[in-house]
Amino acid sequence: MNYFSSNFKLGILGGGQLGKMLLNDTRKFDIYTCVLEASNEAPCKIASNEFHLGDLMDYDAVYNFGKQVDVLTIEIENVNVDALEALEKEGKKVYPSSKTLRTIQNKATQKLFYVDNNLPTAPFSRFAYTSEIKEAINNGGLSLPFVWKCAQFGYDGTGVKIVKSVQDLEGLPNVECIAEKLVPFKNELAVIVARSASGETKTFPVVEMEFHPVANQVEYVICPARISDAVAQKAVEVALKTSKAYNHVGLLAVEMFQTQNDDILINEVAPRPHNSGHQTIEASYTSQFEQHLRAILNLPLGRTDSKVGGVMVNLVGAEGYSGDVVYENIEAIMKLDGVTPHIYGKKQTRPFRKMGHVTIVNEDLNEARRIAEEVKKTIKVISE
Repeated sequence: MNYFSSNFKLGILGGGQLGKMLLNDTRKFDIYTCVLEASNEAPCKIASNEFHLGDLMDYDAVYNFGKQVDVLTIEIENVNVDALEALEKEGKKVYPSSKTLRTIQNKATQKLFYVDNNLPTAPFSRFAYTSEIKEAINNGGLSLPFVWKCAQFGYDGTGVKIVKSVQDLEGLPNVECIAEKLVPFKNELAVIVARSASGETKTFPVVEMEFHPVANQVEYVICPARISDAVAQKAVEVALKTSKAYNHVGLLAVEMFQTQNDDILINEVAPRPHNSGHQTIEASYTSQFEQHLRAILNLPLGRTDSKVGGVMVNLVGAEGYSGDVVYENIEAIMKLDGVTPHIYGKKQTRPFRKMGHVTIVNEDLNEARRIAEEVKKTIKVISE
């Protein structure tokens, strides 16, 4: 099929920043794009060929949108899987598949998938409701501390809480959830696996992630991870095994813990471009977004190694500010060597909302990390 400057239509479910960055590459290749998104203020609106308003969880909205395109992909997992399954049965190409998405959408079924496929992950218990956890603690079936995770609709640190005492359960939503053993880890790592429809597979270098202690969001992504070659190889092997088990097409970001004993445990996965790959735009031969396109269109996969060391800094709304966004001191960070800001196009800021990111590239990774710290301290995402 001819994708370039043709009548081919690529459908994207979700209109957020991941979609916007994906559209940079569809523009580069002159691939016609249609986006479905519920918000008329979505970042994707300005860059897609067609922008459709609709609820991603609504069966009819997703099904009718899918009928209009040739290949359908996602930039967010929370979409109506039943509609995708119906489209697949009618011969529509959907990547990732409805089967993959159905498993990944629910953290409980995702964890059970790892167990069933002999993939390393932290021990966990599954609960229909959060209210059942207290009884499990009282009767000795569950030990403190643990990590509480809602089974569905958690994102960017929401739906996750470390529970050290019974009191920490207060105020949590009474929903399906898991209680996962708290892993004492050295590092949080991630590997993005690209897999095409024909089965060609490539991995991006292992990255190291540093998280905000309160918001539980990634603050820094460091590439390559500052780990031994042996640990990096273990991480890549686990990611490839996970990719093979899912049999996905497109990108699969595999987030992992490096334990104190240098074992690798899967935390969770995302079947799409991911926060842990944003530095690839400036630092890699092929960005994660271009690679996702190559994979879902069954084109040859691009080179995945880095041209230079890269560190990504997330730009999130500052605490205490809500309203029309202002990027304070952005000119100051642009004076620094190797610094490239990406502004997502969200007009309204609020505390910890992802508003953009900054990539720092440098031949010396330690220097890139130092500049990243300076960037983090200098730029502020506030409101008027």
